[in-house]
Amino acid sequence: MTDPATAPVTSPGPVERAINERLTAALSPTHLRVVNESAQHRGHTGDDGSGESHFRVMIESAAFIGQTRVAQQRMVNRALADLLADHIHALAIEARAPALEAR
Repeated sequence: MTDPATAPVTSPGPVERAINERLTAALSPTHLRVVNESAQHRGHTGDDGSGESHFRVMIESAAFIGQTRVAQQRMVNRALADLLADHIHALAIEARAPALEAR
């Protein structure tokens, strides 16, 4: 298995770009990182051979303030609904609200 820290940097594909664009438009994140984990799932169920079927999203957004973890994940899923239906087999979501500054 390739160590992600030493893996070659590749350009994002169309699905990864769409994830970034949709989450940015829908949730105005203060932090967003999309990681394509498809290579780790080659040959497994859900691998469609595109190289863009399994993703991890780390997102921080003020839209998550006061929301439960389930509600935060639902917001992400809503923003990506058509991609989840047609292109993404697996999506791991790490969502959080920004830390409130001390007053």
